[in-house]
Order: sequence, then structure tokens, then C-alpha cells
Amino acid sequence: TWRAALEAGLLADATPKPIEAKVNALQLPPLAASRAQANTVTLRFTPDARTYDGRFANNGWLQETPDPVAKLMWDNAAMVSKVDADRWGITTGDMIRLTTPTATLDIAAYVLPGQPVNVIGVSLGYGRTAAGHIGDNLGFNTYFLRNSHSPYVQAGVTVTKLGATYKLVATQNHHLIDSIGQEARDERIGPKHHDGRLIREATFAEFKEHPYAPHEVVPGRVGLQLFQPPTKFTDTHAWGMSVDMNTCIGCMACTVACQAENNIPIVGKEQALNHREMNWIRIDRYFKGDPDDANTIEVIYQPVMCQHCENAPCEQVCPVAATMHDSEGLNVMVYNRCVGTRYCSNNCPYKVRRFNYFDFHSQDPRNTWGVPYLKPPDMQQNEQIDPIKRMVFNPEVTVRMRGVMEKCTYCVQRIHKATIAARTHGPDSDVKDGDIITACQQACPTQAIVFGNLLDKDAKVTNLHKNARAYAMLDDELDTKPRTMYLAKLRNPVDTGEVQENKS
Repeated sequence: TWRAALEAGLLADATPKPIEAKVNALQLPPLAASRAQANTVTLRFTPDARTYDGRFANNGWLQETPDPVAKLMWDNAAMVSKVDADRWGITTGDMIRLTTPTATLDIAAYVLPGQPVNVIGVSLGYGRTAAGHIGDNLGFNTYFLRNSHSPYVQAGVTVTKLGATYKLVATQNHHLIDSIGQEARDERIGPKHHDGRLIREATFAEFKEHPYAPHEVVPGRVGLQLFQPPTKFTDTHAWGMSVDMNTCIGCMACTVACQAENNIPIVGKEQALNHREMNWIRIDRYFKGDPDDANTIEVIYQPVMCQHCENAPCEQVCPVAATMHDSEGLNVMVYNRCVGTRYCSNNCPYKVRRFNYFDFHSQDPRNTWGVPYLKPPDMQQNEQIDPIKRMVFNPEVTVRMRGVMEKCTYCVQRIHKATIAARTHGPDSDVKDGDIITACQQACPTQAIVFGNLLDKDAKVTNLHKNARAYAMLDDELDTKPRTMYLAKLRNPVDTGEVQENKS
């Protein structure tokens, strides 16, 4: 019997009998009674995406990691639906008072598309007073409103607008030049279930019928460069990356991994308010649907790092050749040449270059900024940077100082480490597919990021670049020839009538 069950994978005649489950209505919160009043809502408590329940509040990397949905830094807030916000006359940053039968809390509001009507979401883990130097007195302590009888949902909450405002740092619209640029970006996103220039997507049924359905908006490549490239940038290797938007869940693990690997400093809330955060990878979050109907909202995540363009706009404007191409297709930064003109950042259509305005590694992100270090930068680490902080630095990556532009390097230190190790086995030896794993690729829980040598015909990244869903962001408009390709998003909606309506 045991051998038969092991071979079949189940035990015969062992199916459990069905049991009818009954719901005890007396134990449910009185939602119907709560929603009868116009200003009474239900409160939903959730662990914070970065600090969890508060145990990681003193980690500066996590505090400066944007929330996956709200894109908030250094704070939490009360997530309010657009319908409720219009009804109460509040906008993002307005202070509101949440009153439960046992407690009261003043907290900043954040208008979030997709938030259910008459439900306010608050995250735990903020407002601590004994977390440490980084985590103390950040955000709002929502534990005051929580009780043991209903630890995750609190009904019968009254909302009152206070008339004050609070500064929240939400990074989604950072690095946009002006309102015209934002309008153009919104046009390039495309409507729900429809592809755009930045976000390309299609339904699964359309993809099965026509594999190139996600690329309907592509008008064709426009070659506008003034000269032909001197080389094809394929000397021994041609490094490239693929990002699958179908598997990316926006968890921000790649952002933190990149920060740890490449010695990226945290800048603090004050500088983040000035759009000066230093993350080399940002996860753009886009909403599609009707903002007034939470049931129609869909979320799309798009990791954006340096695209390593072969026809790079940044290289054409740098007056000192600090940003340049190597023979293997990498858009590299020579930090010693950089004089901080920031022309490259202005000319980058992807807005992925970061400028070190101050001595961020030596500054305290929670205190007032002091006088910039005026001696040679190589002396600053010994004089001003805390020895404990220096122990966190990756010794294989240069620690940048004030006045230097920086960006994603495809983890060039890992590339060189692997190629040097391979060549020690002989002149004909080379790295194999999978020998080089970038920090973002290593940390991605869904394996949405793949890196490798495009000259290797059997490499995974090469096959992904040839995939029917693959596209280079904005390449059809700007002819930048990025080495980073995205795989279009596929949806499998139930309501096909809504899809056809949007298509028309």
C-alpha cells in the first residue's frame, strides 16, 4: 500500500469529507453601520514595506527606500481614496485627525489611487522614540489606534480635517523637468490594457493571437545621429541587461542591493525634498484606470537604471569626457574627470544620473548640514567619515565625494572580477553565462533582471533580447540604442468588454 501511494502520489480512498463552514456575524466589525455616516470609515493596519512593525526603523537604507506603492520616504501616512479625499476636501500632505472609540491620532493624508472607498490604510512601525538616531521621531505612531480585540481592522473611525499641512517626500515625480515633461510622460504611459511608449503591454489573448501586440504604438526607428559610431562596442564582450515587467513586483529589493553594493549614500529627508536622493535604480510606479473607481485601478512597475545607450546623449555633452563608452558597450563614469557641470543629467532622457551635491557620506542625514569639506576628497574619509560607517563600504567600489555625477555601472567591479578570474585559466578562457550576476539581479526575488554577454548566442539575456515582448524604452523616438531591454507587460483580464472599449 505504501509503495502504491508513493508511486501515485496520493492515498486511495483518503479524500477528506467536506465540512460546511458557517460565519459568526457577531464577530465581524460593524462595517455597514460605520459606512452609514459620511465621515466615518474603517481603518486598516498593515506592516510597513520597509520597517515592518518598526524593528527596522533605524536602518537608513530602508528609510530612504521609497514605498512600493506610495513612493514615500522617511515617513508613513494615512492612505485615502480619491473619492474620500474629494468628499472631505483634502489633498496629499493635509493633516487629518483619526478618532476611534478609544484613541485619537493626527496624521498626514496621502491620496492613493486604488485605495478602497471608506477605508483608510495606515502602516505600522513609525513614530518611534527609542529606535536609534536614524529611526527616532519619524512619521506617525499608528499603534495608538490599535487594540487587541481587532488588531488589523478598526471600524467606526471618524475623520476630521485639521487645516494644517505636513511635508511628505514622494519620489514618483522627482527628476521631471517641468509640467510639460510630466504631461508628455503621461501620454507615453498609455491607457489601461493598452501599450504606450514607456509602458508596453497587451492582454494575454492578444499576445497569443499576435506576438507583437505590445508594440502597436511603435512608429519605427528614426536615425538622427550626426555620425556613424566608430565601433560596434563588441570587443570580446557586449554586456546587456533584460528586465521582465511581467514578473517585477516593485519590492525595491534591487534598489537596496544596489545601494549596499555600490556605496550609495543616504541624503536624508531634507535633501530628498529637493529631489536629491541618490538611488541608482528607481522603480517607477504607474497607475492605469479611472481614479474615481478604485476597482479599475491597475499598477505597473518599471525598474529604471542607466540604460547604457550605445548612442548615449550624456556622452555628447560632457565637456571633459567624464562619461564615455568602453569597447564592450558600457557607459562608464571617470570620477576623477567629472567637474560637476551636470550637462549629462540634463541631456539624459531617462533621468538616471545622480549628482552628489554635498559630502553625503560625511553628513548626518538627521541633522542640519554643515560646511562642505574643502580639503582634498581623499583625506575626508579619514577625518570626517565615521569609522563604523567606513566598515559598511564595499572596498571594490570608489567612494564618491562632493561634486561628482554617478549612476548605474552594471556592477562593473563584478564584471572585471569575473573576467580576470576567467583569464587566469588561459588566454582562451572566458566567462560563462551566469558567472557575472549584478547586485540587483542577485537580490531580485522574482528573477525579473537578467544580465549577460550579448555575444554569447546561448546566453539567457541574448534570447530575452530576441523575445517578441522585448523593447528598448524610447529608442524608437530618440535612437539611443540602449543595452537594457524590457519585456512588455501581459495582462489576463476577465472583463474583455472593458478591454475592447479602451482599445476603441
